[in-house]
Amino acid sequence: MARDYYGLLGVGKNATDQELKRAYRKLARELHPDVNPDEVAQARFKEVSTAYEVLTDPEKRRIVDLGGDPLENGGGGAGFSGAGFGGLGDVFEAFFGGMSGQGGGQRKPRGRVQPGADSLIRTRLSLAECAVGVTKHLTVDTAILCDVCVGSGTNGNSKPVRCETCDGAGEVQSVQRSFLGQVLTSRPCPTCRGAGETIPDPCHKCGGDGRVRARREIAAPIPAGVASGMRVRLAAQGEVGPGGGHAGDLYVEVVEQPHDTFVRDGDDLHCTIRVPMVDAILGTTVVVDTILDGPTELTVAPGTQPGEVLQLRAHGMPRLRSGARGDLLAHLDIVVPSKLDGKQTDLLRKFKGMRDKDRAEVMSTQSEHNSGLFARLRASFSGR
Repeated sequence: MARDYYGLLGVGKNATDQELKRAYRKLARELHPDVNPDEVAQARFKEVSTAYEVLTDPEKRRIVDLGGDPLENGGGGAGFSGAGFGGLGDVFEAFFGGMSGQGGGQRKPRGRVQPGADSLIRTRLSLAECAVGVTKHLTVDTAILCDVCVGSGTNGNSKPVRCETCDGAGEVQSVQRSFLGQVLTSRPCPTCRGAGETIPDPCHKCGGDGRVRARREIAAPIPAGVASGMRVRLAAQGEVGPGGGHAGDLYVEVVEQPHDTFVRDGDDLHCTIRVPMVDAILGTTVVVDTILDGPTELTVAPGTQPGEVLQLRAHGMPRLRSGARGDLLAHLDIVVPSKLDGKQTDLLRKFKGMRDKDRAEVMSTQSEHNSGLFARLRASFSGR
């Protein structure tokens, strides 16, 4: 004898999906094992869950309305032992207030129109281009809107139709046996791929996808102060989505090329200047061709020591979204001549005779003169 599925939920035969849902949620709050541990209530909960599963399935409900029992084939009572998996979402709804976007535990078809993916392209920039900013003209290969069907995917005046395999649901369901009983599973429809509709007469150019791949030129504005690894976002310049969906974004990643003179450290620039020994003793000036300020004069003071660093404030790289700039740091390399002729040697010996207090000696690590040197040595060894 066929089960009275409507009676199990306490609704009439003309009950709508919303009425079935309300009846099931009310009973689930009363009978769920987490609320009512009584064995009779648990058995009743399984029956109610199975009734809800049957009556929310159009094909199974049709069999019930014809006087049959859709669960009689394949084990009769086994349907009750494993029922409720298909309505699991509604069990959560009964206790937690619903799951957004779902009606009766069934997903909506995703539709043909989907947002496009983001794209990434890399571009090489010189240090000068990073400093001043530049507009790069790039060639990108992405999906664009089909110019024949304008995203509809159809040929001429034809229209998409409801998928016959899933009846527009976008998914197909199947019942599998397991040690828990019957388990209802859902998967995207293999015919429409979850869209819920098919195109009998697709566009001849895009094949129904609503988009085609094309190579195009774009102008990418790169702001001043960018560095390697930074990305500039160009909105809606990425891939057009299936069905002509909104395009994703295009990200332009900067790859900064090495410079012949300067090494960049954040917003600061470093360079090395070789200073002859005599110029370090007497003092001199050096002209540095900077990135943004052109030729700039640096003063090397008399008596400059090896390893000293001259700092030119605000002569480095600009900071992004700021008018401030980093510094230029010139590291002085004092060059001692390795070969001297006789006259030069005699002159230096005379100079040495005038500087009888200058002697080679081993210095204490605590001396003021050596404190900075040993600090740098310690730092270099600890960094190994």
